[in-house]
Amino acid sequence: MNFYPQERIALFIDGANLYSAARGLGFDIDYKRLLELFRSKGTLLRAFYYTALLEDQEYSPLRPLIDWLDYNGFSVVTKPAKEFTDATGRRRVKGNMDIELAIDAMEIADKVDHVVIFSGDGDFRRLVDAIQRKGKRVSVVSTTRSSPPMIADELRRQADQFIDLETLRGFIGRNADNRPQVVQPADDDDDFYDDEEDDIDLPARA
Repeated sequence: MNFYPQERIALFIDGANLYSAARGLGFDIDYKRLLELFRSKGTLLRAFYYTALLEDQEYSPLRPLIDWLDYNGFSVVTKPAKEFTDATGRRRVKGNMDIELAIDAMEIADKVDHVVIFSGDGDFRRLVDAIQRKGKRVSVVSTTRSSPPMIADELRRQADQFIDLETLRGFIGRNADNRPQVVQPADDDDDFYDDEEDDIDLPARA
């Protein structure tokens, strides 16, 4: 990874996208180690984490993770996910956080030197371009090593630096011995999707 010690850094984590990428590579993210890694690369000003929540659930499996992140150095941004039934009768959820992430990134861009986006979503290409035109560097963290690859080609080309999540496994992966069981939806027959038909997944706890 190409970082400079004097850089002011901000992280923007698309929670569902990052979890899907890590799951595709077969490991869980240790968010404490993730913070420590980027704090060692420069001055980490903010670490944002974005996820949608089904608020009508009596208990959300994501809540323990969200609470831990809130108390341990992350700025957590959530919004209610909207549940509906599609034409085939399957439960779907709209929970896209692209707008929230883009607005926050543009607001903080003038105060940082390097923005790191944890997502492979090609919709962020224009955001990366806009931040670069402010004279800032932008790195994108995703992976080409999953099947299918999680990174959109246009986003990878636009970024100043593409960091394959697989190369970070040894730095931010959870120890297999201490890995908790990933919480799954109570009804295994239900599928959860956001606006882009991506899974709204349930990360392992930090």
